[in-house]
Amino acid sequence: MNEIEQNYARTFSTAAGAAVMQHLRRTTIERVLGPNASDAELRGLESQRALVHMIENMISRGRK
Repeated sequence: MNEIEQNYARTFSTAAGAAVMQHLRRTTIERVLGPNASDAELRGLESQRALVHMIENMISRGRK
């Protein structure tokens, strides 16, 4: 899996890649749902957050 991790690191090491990651973080990890959020909304957002975390982990491993 080392090659794909390096590809993630390369892809997101550019200014454009960093801007995309910041956007992904803002729209998922930093997003807060109100108390009236449905179960489906909570599950959907948590899935998105998990994907962003996976991307961040791949980038981190690819830089090592």
